[in-house]
Amino acid sequence: MFLALDTSTLTLSLALVEREGEGVRVLEHVVVGPPKKQSEVLPGIVGELLARHGVALKSLEGMAIGLGPGSFTGLRIGLSCVKGLAYAAGLKVAGASSLAAVALEGPEGPPLFALAVARKDDLYLGPYRRVGQRVEALGPEEAMSPEQVAARMAAEPEALALGPALPEYRAALEAQGVAPSRLLSAPAFPSAVELSRLVRFPEAQSLEALFALEPHYVRASEPERNPKFPPLPGPPPTARLKED
Repeated sequence: MFLALDTSTLTLSLALVEREGEGVRVLEHVVVGPPKKQSEVLPGIVGELLARHGVALKSLEGMAIGLGPGSFTGLRIGLSCVKGLAYAAGLKVAGASSLAAVALEGPEGPPLFALAVARKDDLYLGPYRRVGQRVEALGPEEAMSPEQVAARMAAEPEALALGPALPEYRAALEAQGVAPSRLLSAPAFPSAVELSRLVRFPEAQSLEALFALEPHYVRASEPERNPKFPPLPGPPPTARLKED
């Protein structure tokens, strides 16, 4: 039995699941959307969920976390909470792409472009293909404009787009010539349930490995990109932008 959560969008998705063969059985899935702030409901909502099922935190196999890309603030809140709880209870932590979790809700067969909002006029795109209860990456996750997304879809006419960016950017993509039938209406956020199907916990995990786990930012934050401010001490932003 383990917890999975995703905070890469303004909607918090939290699930208590247990392994069942090669899959998982969902004991409860909790969704908390705006206007409630994730920083105000975590970790209290975790304790409430466990209490409803009579489960102690330390009895869990571990905690799974969506690593983004997505909201920088949301990702930091989610991962900080998970690391703190895991450290206190001696649990393992495993992460997976939030866009991969989105793609897992798409149809099998065609290329799936999972889309999330990066910033104004900037989207994250994760190209995947669903194979049963797994997904395979068709390339790296990238940040690009709606025009670039439309061009990418034109180059791959079998691809379908889905994900939390579509409610806001559907019209823009259609204006760029993307057929409405290629823009799927769901999911609206990365689901912790789908995330739980993607993660595998390590046999052992050191504290160094636990605290070294970082979100998949894909791009540098706005403060880091601002030329008016000198860089802060530490690794450059590019050092945090993972290739895989």
